[in-house]
Amino acid sequence: MTEKSFFAGFGGQGIISMGQIWVYCAMKEGRNVTFFPFYGAEKRGGIARASVIISDEEIASPLVTTPDSALVMNSASLPLCEKALKQGGLMLINSSLVKERPARRDITVATVEATGIAEKLATGGGSGGKAANMVALGAMAKLTSALRLTDIEVVLRNFFPPDKHKFVAMNVEAIQSGFNAV
Repeated sequence: MTEKSFFAGFGGQGIISMGQIWVYCAMKEGRNVTFFPFYGAEKRGGIARASVIISDEEIASPLVTTPDSALVMNSASLPLCEKALKQGGLMLINSSLVKERPARRDITVATVEATGIAEKLATGGGSGGKAANMVALGAMAKLTSALRLTDIEVVLRNFFPPDKHKFVAMNVEAIQSGFNAV
C-alpha cells in the first residue's frame, strides 16, 4: 500500500505539524515515509503545504506531483489541490472554511467541519479551533485507510514537548471526532 497525500492551508492551521504527525504515525506502524513541507515566509496567514508519502514499499522519490488524496483547509488551496489530485483521487474539504466545491467530477469529494468540530471541543476547555488539523487528520486517516492510529497518544506525547502534554487528550479527542465525522 502506498498513499501519496497533499495537505494545504494557511500558516497557523497546523498543516506542517499535521504532516509530521501523519508520518510519525506511519513510522510507528512500521511504514516507510517521506515528508516535504512548504510554507511562506509569513509567521501566520501565508501558504502552508505538506506532501507526504507513506508506503509498505521503499519510496523512490519524496515528491508528490499527483497525490492520491488532498486535504483542503482553506479556500485559497482548493484550485491547487483540484489541479494536482489524480483522477479518481480523494479530496477532503474543511467545510467550515471552504464553501466552494471542485468542478472536477472524476474525483471523490468528502467534507468535514474540521474548524467547527474543533471549536465545539474547545468549549470544554480547549484552545479554540486550533485542533482543526487534528480533526482533519482523523478524517483523512479514516477516508484513506492509510493509518490505523492505534498508538496516536504515544505519537503525540513524543511529538509535543512536555509542557504541551496537557493538550494531548484534547488532540486525541479531536482526531477521534474527525474519524467519526466522516
